[in-house]
Amino acid sequence: MKIRQALISLSDKRGALDFAQGLAALGVKLLSTGGTAKLLREAGLAVTEIGDYTGFPEMLDGRVKTLHPKVHGGILARRDVPEHMATIEKHGIPTIDLVCVNLYPFAATIAKPGVALEDAIENIDIGGPAMVRSSAKNYAGVAVVTDPEDYAALLDEMKANDGALTLASRFNLAKKAFTHTARYDSMIANWLTGLDAGVEAKPAEAAPAPSVFPDRLQLAFDRVEILRYGENSHQSAAFYRDVHPAAGSIAAYTQLQGKELSYNNIADADAAWECVKTFETPACVIIKHANPCGVAIDAKLLGAYEKAFKTDSTSAFGGIIAFNGEVGIDVVNAMNERKHFVEVLIAPSYTGEAKAALAAKQNLRVLVVPLARQLNTFELKRVGGGLLVQTPDNFNVQASHLKVVTKVQPTAPQIEDLLFAERVGKFVKSNAIVFCGGGMTLGVGAGQMSRVDSTKIATIKAKAAGLDLNGSVVASDAFFPFRDGLDVLAEAGAKAVIQPGGSMRDEEVIAAADEHGIAMVFTGARHFRH
Repeated sequence: MKIRQALISLSDKRGALDFAQGLAALGVKLLSTGGTAKLLREAGLAVTEIGDYTGFPEMLDGRVKTLHPKVHGGILARRDVPEHMATIEKHGIPTIDLVCVNLYPFAATIAKPGVALEDAIENIDIGGPAMVRSSAKNYAGVAVVTDPEDYAALLDEMKANDGALTLASRFNLAKKAFTHTARYDSMIANWLTGLDAGVEAKPAEAAPAPSVFPDRLQLAFDRVEILRYGENSHQSAAFYRDVHPAAGSIAAYTQLQGKELSYNNIADADAAWECVKTFETPACVIIKHANPCGVAIDAKLLGAYEKAFKTDSTSAFGGIIAFNGEVGIDVVNAMNERKHFVEVLIAPSYTGEAKAALAAKQNLRVLVVPLARQLNTFELKRVGGGLLVQTPDNFNVQASHLKVVTKVQPTAPQIEDLLFAERVGKFVKSNAIVFCGGGMTLGVGAGQMSRVDSTKIATIKAKAAGLDLNGSVVASDAFFPFRDGLDVLAEAGAKAVIQPGGSMRDEEVIAAADEHGIAMVFTGARHFRH
């Protein structure tokens, strides 16, 4: 289908002039509105403003400009139905073959601090979505463009086809257009349904911040890739990225080399990256099956890696490694010396030498992820027939939050290790017990049905690695329900414990700590991870 007349009405004018010039060069007549028409006219393009085209000026402060039969008739008329074509010809309505529209900046408006409800309402586009939907519905005769990234490719296709666009191209543009309007309406719905009742009575005042959880939650994600399979080979899977992913999230990865990522790779990579980026000092996190099997901090990444690997070198085999700084050749050499087989390596950057050395490992997936500590707005978990939604666990315990509850006071080095252990414990599946010392994990007990079993497993893992727990510190993600867990860690040699407290048997547990000469601090913050 040859493009003879195009309507261009844009809020986001990126690339608009080049696109319009390309259309004009192909002999396409241009219709436009307001600011877009002014932009094109000032560039010397022949453009007809919508008010002149329809015979009706823009009115009601711009609320009505393209809502006119001469616009929608020219878009919606079916070219393959003689009666439609006769009708628009009778009324002097030419066809509009291409509609290039994007919508009022509602997202930018509501992002402004103290935005008034009235301002938000005025930035709800009406005519734009109507044109987009009309064009997409009639894709058999109309091309609809909503994304500036498509301009160049469309011009190339038109140049190669005597000004025409194929049905396949128009259909793909229609699918994209319906997604565009659906997400726009979802954004509006999420914001409005999150407002408190009664806010509509004072539209000119600053609207209160919407509830974190709107009454009706609309979600939007873009598919990144179809995965080979899911958690297991008999399951199908795909990876979707949030439309506006949190800065520095795993979804922002760039893969430098290696095999394609699997479902489990991405899940474990996310766990590793979320953990390592919480540390300010150089850190290394090794993940196996969603649990940290080695975490350490040090003055340099090499030292952090060596300590993290030492925690559990057996489990580290086939694991995911994340660093919060630039990986150099010293780290790569250390991995090679240990014959450390790794599925995925993640860092914000790599030196040239490191990249060259890693290239020899063709199957190793090497990811670059920008280091930013922004968190997702929501954490989502699908359940049968529903969705669990929560805010992320962004509470990082500081020394000022600690309450010493035992006779023995923790030393300054112990407090540093306790805070480190507590930070690691946030990323260990419940019930979680983490032994630490000297800025490294010594033993990790994860995912057990009882806390005492997690404690026993952590001591077993430490012994298997040949690590001495005498003088170590321990973090528990939730309170000790009985003293038995404390007895196990005391027997192993731990000298300080950090836990949230809050058990009806806290006094019993504190008494056990005093009996063993252990320092214990409460944080008041539980970190269950399911």
